[in-house]
This record gives sequence, structure tokens and C-alpha cells, in this order.
Amino acid sequence: MSIQTKSISYAVNEKKILNDISVEINPGQITTIIGPNGSGKSTLLKIISGDFEHISAKVLYDDTPLSLISLKRRAQIRSVMSQSQLIMFDYNVKDILSMGWLGFENAENLDVYDKVLEKIVDECAIRSLMDRKFNVLSGGEQRRVHFARTLIQLNYEEKQSLDKYLLLDEPTANLDLRWEVRLMENIKKIAKSGIGVFLVLHNLDLAFNFSDKIALLNNGMLHAFGNVKDVFRDDVLSDVYEIDIKVDSKNGRINYY
Repeated sequence: MSIQTKSISYAVNEKKILNDISVEINPGQITTIIGPNGSGKSTLLKIISGDFEHISAKVLYDDTPLSLISLKRRAQIRSVMSQSQLIMFDYNVKDILSMGWLGFENAENLDVYDKVLEKIVDECAIRSLMDRKFNVLSGGEQRRVHFARTLIQLNYEEKQSLDKYLLLDEPTANLDLRWEVRLMENIKKIAKSGIGVFLVLHNLDLAFNFSDKIALLNNGMLHAFGNVKDVFRDDVLSDVYEIDIKVDSKNGRINYY
């Protein structure tokens, strides 16, 4: 079981955004996309999540083309946190979180929702935000709320965790160091439950310390894909980012010169 892309290429107005990209997202692992700005990271995640229908036949969820999976079923097996998620109306945080729950059609699921909500609110440390209006929160607080909503949709307490995937586009954006690390620790815990995680990160230190596999994009092409230690090499990173980079494996740090 996995998500696979089969030689994905994508262009806008004849400008190539992605060229021949094949990656695999496995259950129980964190696969992270890194690369310079404009390398196609967010576009690849959007394709895998199903935002571009005309190309979704080249994305396979457990060997089934995404184009053949209904919108309702997609919502059950993959949860997506986009880079920008604007809320037009004056909802409070409780309202935003409830939007992630898919089980309201069955009354018996309300008790399950309450249990899942309580657990995720504590895991994401947002209890103090619950009664506040979403649109007055800081950017970092909003990201933490959206992350919690994404987890509620996934409902990773269920036994079908191996059939589920979490897709995150820069989840640590606008977070200070404390919350960056805490969020990544939550993601690591979720992966250990059997869920496949695919995320975009700019922070190379976080990618190095929390990922199982790395997809390194550059100019729309897959420069490297594999285990962290195979991709996080001085020569590979320095070539792509065009600065001198030294990987300090012993201390888990990426140094720039």
C-alpha cells in the first residue's frame, strides 16, 4: 500500500513546472519535499492531493488511479493542509475544527467526535484558543488550528490507519521554534501509527531530523529521492541550493557557509 506518482509532468502556459516526477509515499513514513523556491514542491503536493483532475490518473492510491476515487472517498483516506487557507466568515476555533469531521451524518458518531476532538486539542495545545475567533489569531496560531482540523478529518484513531495519508504544505510556516518542533513531533507520532505523511518543508534542519525519505526538487525535476542520509550530502545540497552546505550528522544540523 502506498501513494505513487507515475512520471508526473505539469506545465502552465507552456512553462514546465514539473518534469517526469516519480515518487512513492509509504505507510508509517514521513516523506518530505525540499528544494529552492519555485522548484515545484507545492504543485507536486497539489497534484497528489487531487487538485488538478486532468493529471490525477497518474497518481495511484494503493494501485487505484486517483481519477477513479470519488471526492467523498478521497476525504476519508487523505487529509490536506494547504499553504494558505483563508476563512471569510467570523467562525470561532471550535467551528473550524468541526469542519474537519466527516461523521456527522451518523448520530452515533457524535460521541466519537467528542473523544477525537478532546485528544487532538490537547495534542496540538490549542485548548486556550477554542473560544476565540479564528480571524483574530496570529498566523502561527491559525496554522496550529488548521493542523488540528486536518487531524480531525483523518481521525487516525481508527484501525484503518494504514489506508490513510496526511498531506501538508509547509505546516511549520509562521511558527516559532518551540511550535515548529512540537508540530513535527506530532507528525512523527502520527506516522508511527501507520499513516503515510507527505509534506513540504523549507527548514532543512527539520527535514533532516524528522523525515524517513526526502524528495529533493530543483527546477521542476527530481534531483534526488531516497533515504535521508542518501540525499542529505554536502555535494548534493550545495549543488541544488548554490551555497556551501555542510551536513553535521552527529548533531543533526545543517550548516551554511
